[in-house]
Amino acid sequence: MACLKQKYCIIQRIAYGRGGFLTEVAVVVGLQDIIIRSSPTFIFHKRNAFIVNRSFTNQMELSFFCLLLLFSTTTFLNVDASFTGTYGVNYGRLADNIPSPHSVVTLLKAAKIKNVRIYDADHEVLTAFKGSGIEIIVGLGSQFLKDISVNEDRATDWIKENVQPYIPGTHITGIAVGNEILGGTDIELSEVLLPAVKNVYNALSRLNMATSIQVSSPHSEAVFANSYPPSACIFKEDVAQFMNPLLEFFSQINSPFYINAYPFLAYKSDPEHIDLNYALFKKNAGIHDTKTNLHYDNMFDAMVDAAYFALEKAGFDKTEVIVSETGWASRGDESEAGANVQNARTYNYNLRKRLLKKRGTPHRPKMVVRAYIFALFNENLKPGPTSERNFGLFKADGSISYNIGFTGLVGPSAASSSLLNYKVFTSCAALLLLLLTS
Repeated sequence: MACLKQKYCIIQRIAYGRGGFLTEVAVVVGLQDIIIRSSPTFIFHKRNAFIVNRSFTNQMELSFFCLLLLFSTTTFLNVDASFTGTYGVNYGRLADNIPSPHSVVTLLKAAKIKNVRIYDADHEVLTAFKGSGIEIIVGLGSQFLKDISVNEDRATDWIKENVQPYIPGTHITGIAVGNEILGGTDIELSEVLLPAVKNVYNALSRLNMATSIQVSSPHSEAVFANSYPPSACIFKEDVAQFMNPLLEFFSQINSPFYINAYPFLAYKSDPEHIDLNYALFKKNAGIHDTKTNLHYDNMFDAMVDAAYFALEKAGFDKTEVIVSETGWASRGDESEAGANVQNARTYNYNLRKRLLKKRGTPHRPKMVVRAYIFALFNENLKPGPTSERNFGLFKADGSISYNIGFTGLVGPSAASSSLLNYKVFTSCAALLLLLLTS
């Protein structure tokens, strides 16, 4: 058996005989299809495929193998990548009316979204994502940090309960330790963040998972003293005492810098002085950074470069920046400038188009920008202003909130996906039945 880390499995020349009759069956198992052919020769070529050559000595062995295929046709995953492409989405679940996790998998696959971040390690979600091929970052909530920072064994116990049982079927590629800890008001959490991160990483190493699961911790813009112009950005003095040791450790384990960057929040806070077109990727005069002579025609790129400049001044010029959250509210209170459907659609449509071009920023043109969009659904149980409950690309029933190129659960893509899954199941079942009754 020769295996490469790829996404398809080919079983060639599965042969069994009865009464001197020899049948050769070739089965191709992919993430979305099963092809069955009876042929003495079978040639299949696909990028990212691995080949399994296997002979079966009797019908019972072959039948058992096909039974395994029936229930595990999508478990061959590429564990090397932690972010496929450039586009991901945050799957928040503070709602009592959103689709089930299994329906969410159907929605994501129809939308061809391959990267997801959740804010906990919910077992129902992790089970539903099994075999989907979707790369998922799980969250270790802030409420666990103090306990896990004390002892590596406690980190190991958390991973054994919330991560290890679900891999490799569920493609868990990262653990986000806390969310927006630094720059906040809880100093004790800031103090325990690094010890917690180290214990999580050491626990992964002990369990032989550190090479396939990345450890990170997303930050808000509150960690910066200023970010305009981008070249002037630095970390706040009271944040730097915690940030610098954290960045030092992340540089050692090759983890990126995750930043939650929201042009919406910047515009909402100062609509009189910020050009809405600049925030929405629309045609505008832009800004000119006189120190670097760089021109910015959108705020998103400026925010990413501001993070790069802050990292460089802190001594971490080789650290990659990934946007862990960005989005625009489709509804808000009267005091929340810019929160409406038209602006949300414009921002998210232009952002998706910008990310799919796979290009960098003015300061880092060769470093392709990657981002997780906030959020998959409107979340009706979130506290705070109205905007907090209206960032979703999709409504509670799985239909689109506005059109940026997705169809939603009620569109034709979802129906097509369901039909495809049905064909996969029936094809494998038919082969099994044929073998058992021969």
